[in-house]
Amino acid sequence: MIQYFTSIDRKLTQIAEPAAGCWINIKPPIGQEELDLITKEHELPPDFLTDALDSEERARYEREDGAKLILFSVAIENQTDREDEPLFVTEPIGIILTEDDYIITISNNENPILELFINGKVKIDITDRKLFVLKILEHNVYRFLTSLRRLNGRRNLIEKELYNSSRNRELKLLLSIEKSLVYFVDALNANELLKRKLNRTDQLGIRGQEEKEDLFEDIIIDASQALAMANLYTDILNGTMETYSSIISNNLNLVIHRLTIITFLLMVPTLIASFYGMNVPNGLENNHYAFGGIILTSIFISIILAIFFKRNKMI
Repeated sequence: MIQYFTSIDRKLTQIAEPAAGCWINIKPPIGQEELDLITKEHELPPDFLTDALDSEERARYEREDGAKLILFSVAIENQTDREDEPLFVTEPIGIILTEDDYIITISNNENPILELFINGKVKIDITDRKLFVLKILEHNVYRFLTSLRRLNGRRNLIEKELYNSSRNRELKLLLSIEKSLVYFVDALNANELLKRKLNRTDQLGIRGQEEKEDLFEDIIIDASQALAMANLYTDILNGTMETYSSIISNNLNLVIHRLTIITFLLMVPTLIASFYGMNVPNGLENNHYAFGGIILTSIFISIILAIFFKRNKMI
């Protein structure tokens, strides 16, 4: 599906046909004929469009025949009901700056960053292509930061449940958060390298434009913060999982220890009853108090042993 947008008083307006310098957004469902049309009309290398549809593509910058491709990753909510699946995944988005002043964006998913612009939540004049690209990069960083805070909040809630529960459900939920953080760390690393390369080589052509340079520096700083947060939350989560594993192991050892002592305490009356229950004369056959005496003796010895274990803090 191809959408065309132009700016009127810094407000995006969707148009039916492409106009000079407009924004072309390619979103699902995407047919091969649409890709061929855009490739032919703007004389683009085919891989500029197809690479953005590959979820395994890494963030990078390319330039060919006057066209520029900026490919980076975006945080997307994973639409799944399975508890062990990641809550967020990362998908690539491509921004193509054509030689004839068009801006083309393409993604294989409904992109939450682009929806902000389409829905008018971010005011922008798309005739300023450099600022438009910077704004997309800026809100992409905000998206990662917001998603990281949501993951951390969810981790805190699960931890509180985890300390009072031994169910597998909480562990699966923590595993889903861990998978999301792995995706985030990988994507943020690649995105940060891309931004630093764009800034160092001035591929956007903003050198000397103080406002845009400051904005780009802020984006890079925020991206570094997002990466640091992702690494920190990953370390905290790994520590939580290891701690919980140790707690489970320790609780299991305590249960086995107590069961062993209980078994030992029960073994004494069993042993005494076994001796006197044997079909062997022992002098108590005709004693009316023998049964009660054996029972009381067994109980007394068990109590003595229990007090001994208690004083030695063995139970």
